[in-house]
Amino acid sequence: MIDNPALSSINQALADNGDTRPLVRVIDLKKHFPIRQGIVFQKTTGQVRAVDGISFEIDRGETLGLVGESGCGKSTAGRTLLGLYPATTGESYIAGQHVQTAKGEEWMLIRRQAQMIFQDPFASLNPRWTVNAIIGEPLRVHNLIESDTGRVERVKELMALVGLDDRYINRFPHEFSGGQRQRIGIARALASDPLFLVCDEPISALDVSIQAQVVNLLEDLQARLGLTYLFIAHDLSMVRHICDRVAVMYLGVIVEMSPKDELYEEPLHPYTQALLSAVPVPDPKQARKRKRIVLEGDVPSPINPPPGCRFHTRCPIAQPHCATHEPEWREIQPQHWVACHEVEPKFRS
Repeated sequence: MIDNPALSSINQALADNGDTRPLVRVIDLKKHFPIRQGIVFQKTTGQVRAVDGISFEIDRGETLGLVGESGCGKSTAGRTLLGLYPATTGESYIAGQHVQTAKGEEWMLIRRQAQMIFQDPFASLNPRWTVNAIIGEPLRVHNLIESDTGRVERVKELMALVGLDDRYINRFPHEFSGGQRQRIGIARALASDPLFLVCDEPISALDVSIQAQVVNLLEDLQARLGLTYLFIAHDLSMVRHICDRVAVMYLGVIVEMSPKDELYEEPLHPYTQALLSAVPVPDPKQARKRKRIVLEGDVPSPINPPPGCRFHTRCPIAQPHCATHEPEWREIQPQHWVACHEVEPKFRS
């Protein structure tokens, strides 16, 4: 077993100080992309409101799933949270460090503590670098191991950790399968001894037979190294398997968030209900009894989202006030938050 020295030392220091704060905090985070026209003047004609005010926390050792339709802003949220995209407004904190204002050594510390596993294992690896160079680059950038021999040994340890034979250390990415490339990406993310990983749909580009292997690997790494995950996906059955809590995004905002079992057994937001009704069920008898909720219309443009509740143009239970008043983010049940006018609180006595 390979321990995570950075995680151990930081968690011990936090425990000694009685610090029980979440590892990750996101506060009203927004990311708008300007729409420009013209070759010379680059005139701004509007904005794509990809992420438009999301807030959540992730505890140490927890996995939060972020789900929603393609184009709802999931990947942008993960990249903005890490600082890969500059935030339009809002804040994010990782291990107490303010991402948006970090500079110099503080920024490099955040880069060590928070890493990303990208969606496409074919595009996220440099085709001209060997596995040794790809996985060893974080070790060099962060000055974790000075000697070339030491870096090679550490790369071999990381390869073994993700289930790769170290005999392939000098091979290039094109010599590996998709699942093996994703394991290389995971090893690269682990090289800096991170506390937090953003998993941006890490299995969507893989064959179904390989997806379970990668998810099981992520679960095993979390148990062994004490990692914290933001798991971005659109496969709801896989999200239920790996995540502790689930947040549902629609058109740049989070509409529902709760512990996974409660969300799957009793979804409260109409959009969440529609998503879950489309999840395949292996039992044919149970599948015939289920009622599929088919949403009408298309997803509105993030350039000009609807006023009020963003889902009201497709919502089967929308009322007139839904088109004029934005729903409040409310705790309907313990740890179960929903943004919907038509859902009433159900606190248990």
